[in-house]
Amino acid sequence: MKTIRWMTLAAIFCTPPPAFAWNKAGHMLTGAIAYQKLKADGDEQTILRVIVLLKQHPDAARWDKGLQKFAKDDRDLYLFMQAARWADDARDDPTFYPPDAHYDKHHYINLPFKPKGQPDSVKTKGPDDLNIFRGYADRLAIVKSKEDNDIRAVALCWVFHLIGDVHQPLHTTSLFTTQFKNGDRGGTIFYIRAKEGKFPITLHKYWDDLLLSSENFPNVKNYAIELRNRQEFTADKLTELAATSFQDWAIKESFELAKSAVYRDGKLEGGASMKQAKVLPDDYAKTTQPIAERRAVLAGYRIAAVLREAVK
Repeated sequence: MKTIRWMTLAAIFCTPPPAFAWNKAGHMLTGAIAYQKLKADGDEQTILRVIVLLKQHPDAARWDKGLQKFAKDDRDLYLFMQAARWADDARDDPTFYPPDAHYDKHHYINLPFKPKGQPDSVKTKGPDDLNIFRGYADRLAIVKSKEDNDIRAVALCWVFHLIGDVHQPLHTTSLFTTQFKNGDRGGTIFYIRAKEGKFPITLHKYWDDLLLSSENFPNVKNYAIELRNRQEFTADKLTELAATSFQDWAIKESFELAKSAVYRDGKLEGGASMKQAKVLPDDYAKTTQPIAERRAVLAGYRIAAVLREAVK
């Protein structure tokens, strides 16, 4: 029985998961930061327009029960959090993820990364035409359009979510080496152990979970406040905010971080299977946590900026 149980677990964990960027709590965090930024700026009109639109979402019943627990300000904050995670919550619903639409591909783009020193025999492959650039552009256009509000509300949730996605470095790349000749698909088949003795997980999952694990509302709210109050995350210190292009957030920021910080210029060791998983360097968590937090704050601020412009 033990052998059968292990084989079942191995089958589950060895199957590359769909590409999530940040876990659901991480996406809630970006939504909370966006709300708090708008609130701090006194932009009540944008908040109101967003809330009115979200309440017309065809899947709004998913949020109704939770809303009853809160006073008004926290209800609005809660809706921002739920909007940011909705595109992952709805993955199993064919109403919102038609099988032939391949919406899973809209969460990422696999820009190829071939580290220096890899032989000529390693050939890279460009990204699929169905990718996060197309997904974001299409949804943003709908939000700005004169479509019915229920359709715009769905698109708005995607806008929240994809801005969060593009700030996770592994949603912008695929590593090509002699070990991963067909690419590692954003770290979803690159196996590591966080520490000696820990269960093998993918590098992608490790990064998804870097921000926080709890989806508890007060935990997410307080973490958002804490991050925004840090001196290094004040708007004047976030020099990246000068860039307003979605493609720049992906290519000039996340992709570069994937190469240098995630894969350590191709020197990070991992395995192509659970059995081959390598233990991360001792300083890996210490160096990557601040990067993940900065990316989350940037995502939240940029969601706020896009909402101001798009939701009218």
